[in-house]
Parts: sequence; structure tokens; C-alpha cells
Amino acid sequence: MAAHLANGIPTRLLMWQRVREYAVPLSMIETSTVRRTAGDWAGACAAARVDVDLDLRAVRRRHGTEVTARLRADLRRLAPDLLRWHMPRIAPDGRLRPGLTLTLARYRGAVPLQLVVRTPPAWADAGQRMALALWEESGDSDPGHHPHPYPDRRFRLDLHRHLWDAGRSGELASRCADDSSWAGVPCLAGDSSWATARWAAEAEVLFRADGLSRGAFTVRLGPRSRAVLELVAPDDSHAPTVRPLRKEPPPQEVAALPVLPEAAARVLPDLELVRAGLVPVDRLHPLVAAALAAHGPAEVGQGAPVAAARDPHRVECRGEVHRIALRDGVLTAVDHDPAQLRREELLVALGGPPLPCLRAIDAVHRNPEELPAVRERLGHGDVVGALAVVEGLLGPGAVLRDGPLREELESAAARRLDHGLYRSGLVPEHPAADVAEEGRRPRLDRRMPPEMRRRLSRRTRPRTGLTV
Repeated sequence: MAAHLANGIPTRLLMWQRVREYAVPLSMIETSTVRRTAGDWAGACAAARVDVDLDLRAVRRRHGTEVTARLRADLRRLAPDLLRWHMPRIAPDGRLRPGLTLTLARYRGAVPLQLVVRTPPAWADAGQRMALALWEESGDSDPGHHPHPYPDRRFRLDLHRHLWDAGRSGELASRCADDSSWAGVPCLAGDSSWATARWAAEAEVLFRADGLSRGAFTVRLGPRSRAVLELVAPDDSHAPTVRPLRKEPPPQEVAALPVLPEAAARVLPDLELVRAGLVPVDRLHPLVAAALAAHGPAEVGQGAPVAAARDPHRVECRGEVHRIALRDGVLTAVDHDPAQLRREELLVALGGPPLPCLRAIDAVHRNPEELPAVRERLGHGDVVGALAVVEGLLGPGAVLRDGPLREELESAAARRLDHGLYRSGLVPEHPAADVAEEGRRPRLDRRMPPEMRRRLSRRTRPRTGLTV
């Protein structure tokens, strides 16, 4: 069952609410849409921070004109901002699931081919960039230095093209789950995030795509939990239904069964957000909002609120209320004479007590109230949006001072260097991997690959006391 807060809102929905606010900014959507509608699919990918690791000329030489034409058509229909909107994410920050290879489309030919999108490992995820690439099902293509270069069966969007294909985004409404529930799996009782009402129809799509008849499949419910179900129907004239297997097969057979994709197993997060009143329909991605218009309230808002002129800070200084506002591109105390401010700043440099106005300006430079919003934008790779918040707060001519704000910006810049080294292949794995091989225990942090973190956390530390 999903974790809930005291106010009754699941923590998972609160995470998705932050993702919808910061992960795919409106400026990215607008720029990517303009370039896509103009036929510049590569420019649309660049606007959505998606790297293109494929060469159409090389594809034509190896796979022929027909496969290349189908691939080019899919690239022109690809809405990279919509793909980023629907990409799998992890708690608690809502960042892209790291080290993932996800299938977008399959091409049958002499050498079966897949169009995939890859996310970098956690230690190199600065900028939250993705990469488009091709993967040959025969395994002859070079997987490169990606930690998981092969497509994940649980995360695949070739059966859900409406989540990335701009021409089919209207199918989103029909693929959303109904409110009806299914009690076939007792542990799902009370958890509304599972789209159990759609499992039978989605399982049929899964079997048809893989060229299989009706049979057993699995649904991953948790790290160590999965449901083994069966798609059955009395005959072809009846709609198929899902039921648990009477006897679960051995683990080896369960692992070989088809896996229901995560996009089919769970309810669309946007639908849950709209129904919970956490996000209005008109604040969603335009293609998603058009498909879910019927699920929202009858009256929608007028889009994102327009930022009004910001009132200056007001500080009590020497028995009076003074204003602090932007002047000539910097934050300054407007009720003090410039000559007086220069004298006071000189006194501060010599060790004297600063004016309350100067103390307030210094606090805004070091640890502003907008720091959480800046941190969220930097975490989701929106450096432009984060700098816009900083400039709107401190002015474009401000010089950052030591403090949490400067540390966040410097950390984001340093992590972008890690991503550049990963992309170039100069550092193909986490820098702590070499330290682990030398026998020293590396420091555990969130950027360490999950496998290494689990392996190191299971190690027992040597005992310091004697036992009898």
C-alpha cells in the first residue's frame, strides 16, 4: 500500500506534483514543439535535453531504405518533451530512473532493430539528460559503456506510443484506467495507483505484440513481490479476463513469463493528480491536457499565473522601515544614500557592525527563501530556470557570496562535468569503483550505483571487542 501523510495525500502524488512543476518547464515544451512542428526533430530533441546517438546514413547502409524510412517517420512524430513528461522516475526526488534502457519502437527486418532511449547512471545524471539510440536484438551492436544497455522488459513504451508520439497522444484518454477495482491480488486492496481494471486489455496487447497466445504473465508489485496472473476467456466472442494462477510455477518459469509494462500496470499519474485536485488540467503538458480534458473540472483556470511585480523587501533599520529592491541590476537598500552605503560597507570590511539593511541583503545572497525552488530546478536539470530565479531575486549584476545558494550552483556545475566525462567515455563507471577494488571502503552516497550500494551495505564491519 502506498505511504500516506497526515493530510491523506500519498507521498507518491506529492512527488509527482513536484515533478510536474519543475521537471519539464513550459519553455522546454514551447521550444521543442515549435521545432518539431517545423520538421526539425533533432532540434526538438536538443530543446528537450535529449542527445541523439544514431546516424541515419549508417542505418540505411546496414538495414536498408525501408527500415530507415520507418525510423525517420517515428523520429518526426517523436515529441521529446512529451517523452520526458512520461519517463519513469524514482522517489523521493522524482528524478529520471537512472541507468535505464527503454524501448520506443521495434522494426522487423533482416536484423531486428529497436529505437531506445537511455538514461545515464545516478552518478552522472546532472542535467537529467537522455539519449536516443538504436539497439539490435541480435546483440551485434556495440552496447557502449552504459550500465544496462539492453532494453528493460518492465519499462517499455513501444506498446504505449501515445506517451511519446505526438500524432497518437489523443489515445491517452482511452488507455486510462477506470474507477472499478479488481480483488484478484489481496495486497493491492486500498491502493488506487494500480490500473487493475485495464490489466486484461493491456495483457492482450502485450501478448499480441510478442506473437503469443493467451497465457500467464507477471506484474511487478514491489522489490520482492510479483503477481502471477493468467489471461483467459471462454471463447473468442467473450472479452478476456485476468485471474491468479491456481498453482504458481517454479521461479525459473516465472522469470521467463511476459511482464506487464509499468505504464500499463499503474494509473497515469496525471489522472491521479487531477482527480486529487493537486494539479489543474490546464497546468499539464498541452497534449496531455487535451486528452484528459474530460477528466478535469468543468471550469479550468487560465493557465499559469502571471508573476506580478515583486514588492521590495522591507526591513526595520534605525527605527524606520526601509525598502530593499533591485536597482541597476543589483539588490540594494533604496532608502540609503549611495555614499552612506559605501561608508557602511567599508566599516563592515574593517570589522564593524553592518546596517540591518545590509544584513538583510547579505542573507538574501547567501540563503534566500527561494532556495528550495532553485534546488528543485537544478535537480531536474533546469539550469536556465534556476538562474532566472536567481537573477529575478538578486539581479543579473549580483556577485554570489559564500553560502548555501552558491554551494548549490557550484555543485550543479561540478556534476555536469561528471556527466560530460561519462558521455565522452573517459569515466565509464562511478569513480568510487576503483577505490572499492583496491580494498578501501568508498563513501556511500545517492550517486553511487544501486548494485554497489547494496553490496557495500551488506558488508559486516570488523569487530573491535573480544569474545569469550
